[in-house]
Amino acid sequence: MSIVVVIFLLAGLFFSTVGVIGILRFPDFYSRLHAAGKSDSLAAVLILISVALYNLREYNVDNLLVSIKIMLIAVFIYVASPTATHAITKAALVIGVTPWTRGKGRK
Repeated sequence: MSIVVVIFLLAGLFFSTVGVIGILRFPDFYSRLHAAGKSDSLAAVLILISVALYNLREYNVDNLLVSIKIMLIAVFIYVASPTATHAITKAALVIGVTPWTRGKGRK
């Protein structure tokens, strides 16, 4: 069981790191938000799954209920994060944040 927990935790760490690299490397607001929204929501879900599985190492009703609550939090993050990213992107488009084009920005 601990091997599975470590695999989920390392996968979450990997996607979190990829998201940070995407935020630092991408040229404009929209692509940075895309990198953050996709990878960070997946990273958070994977890390929460590993925490829920680690909590079940000693199996009893209390630990099962806590793990179910952690999984419900993971489901909420998996639904809410892309929705929030979409709302932020739409708001940026409405206020006039222009997307990056190849001819603009880098010289």
